[in-house]
Amino acid sequence: MEERTTPLLVVGSGIAGCAAALAGARQGMDVSLVTKSSQPEAASSYWAQGGVAVAREDADSFAADIHAAGAGACLPSAVDRLAERSTAAVEDVLINTLEVPFDRAAGGLDYVREAAHETERILHVDAATGRAIVPRFMAYLADHEQVTIEQETTALELLTHEGRVHGAILERDGEWAPCYAGATVLATGGIGACYTGTTNPDGATGDGIALAALAGADVADMEYVQFHPTAFDTDAVDATAEDGPGGTFLLSEAVRGEGAYLRTADGGRFMPEVHPDAELAPRDVVARAVADEREATGRVFLDIAPLEEPFAEAFPYLAERCDEYGIEPSEGIPVRPAEHFLCGGIDVGLDGGTTLDRLFAAGECARTGVHGANRLASTSLLEGLVWGLAAGRAASGYEPSRIEPPSLENTDPALPDGFAAEKFHRLRRTMDEYVGIERDPATLGRAQAVLRRLKGEVDAYARTRTARDLYELRHATVTALLVARAASENDSSRGCHHLVRETPATADD
Repeated sequence: MEERTTPLLVVGSGIAGCAAALAGARQGMDVSLVTKSSQPEAASSYWAQGGVAVAREDADSFAADIHAAGAGACLPSAVDRLAERSTAAVEDVLINTLEVPFDRAAGGLDYVREAAHETERILHVDAATGRAIVPRFMAYLADHEQVTIEQETTALELLTHEGRVHGAILERDGEWAPCYAGATVLATGGIGACYTGTTNPDGATGDGIALAALAGADVADMEYVQFHPTAFDTDAVDATAEDGPGGTFLLSEAVRGEGAYLRTADGGRFMPEVHPDAELAPRDVVARAVADEREATGRVFLDIAPLEEPFAEAFPYLAERCDEYGIEPSEGIPVRPAEHFLCGGIDVGLDGGTTLDRLFAAGECARTGVHGANRLASTSLLEGLVWGLAAGRAASGYEPSRIEPPSLENTDPALPDGFAAEKFHRLRRTMDEYVGIERDPATLGRAQAVLRRLKGEVDAYARTRTARDLYELRHATVTALLVARAASENDSSRGCHHLVRETPATADD
């Protein structure tokens, strides 16, 4: 790779990264969008099912629903910004520019309801909305004369000097070079690779959060890791499909929004006894209830019998996925909670700016304050779009300048066989047992001790090699340590940070 400069560097190709690149190009900037994948499936946005929430004509009602789901921990100014700009952003980019084929009903767009929403305000494309948006967005940018897309390219480290970010060190095919940028936008997605069960794609290793934190940027709300209550329970079947993220697939909340129930193996409903909104309670409530019932009875099923429309017609994508696993939906779809979304991340303002000069962030890697302690359904694509556009605009107009890059020597020390795989297994086991859907204050300190040792072991190799897998492991370890540390510092249960007092089984340190 050759050293180069760009006015605007965007790292990540989900909806937030694409929106930032679009906004920068609209400002007349030449934009370099780098992604460590070559397929849109590698972006978490691609796997978003339920849809995009919009305020329609009632921003106050939308904001109230966001605050209620966020358990009182949302930032009011951020919630107001999202609600007020939602409709215009969706109409401008998704409907008018990209012409996303949202489902329609008699008289216009088909708005549906999802959990914790008071009304129907979700735009969707079947139950595969992200699949309809991300490839279309990438194709649009690929044809834009001011946007250059670099695939299979990984950001290893940020280039910083005296509190200012000057770009990043990029790697491709084992070679690295500095890319000096006027401004940099991180839009790298989530942290699902830190857990065994996740709805995220494999590359969700917390790269942007780790890059920013190691450079000195502030992070916030890292303890609020949301688990989706209805991921497909692969333990209930022998076969596995190969094309889903995290070894599972998501059963969209839109299915429950249309009337589906959660039942135990013996056919009994349990959510009405847990929360007044039953299956449409906030995600953290439903996820804990599903986990408890699954542990007590062995299985939890999503019962689609109450749906008015045939399942295969209402949700053809989900029906197809069930068929791949040999599941007959009418007999109940086995579900379990899985890591889904990080509500915290790199601390940003209303324009996506971080605490470092000329560094911006958007999407799941950013903590905007919208989600508080628990994300409201179908706000992730919207937040990525709104803050991606804001970050791209705010990051425009800066001239790149060169600094002395750090030295990365490819001395290629001999790695133990299976080094990265073994360390990832240890990382995930620690997060599953100590920093999962329920946490015990007594053992969160143990999790930090394990993760600190693991980081030291990884750092010894990562600084002497530019291999992507080692840097992903390093980033995941740093991010996991930030989650565990934040969880240990917050002694109050709220939203998806839920504390228990009994001590769980001891993990192998």
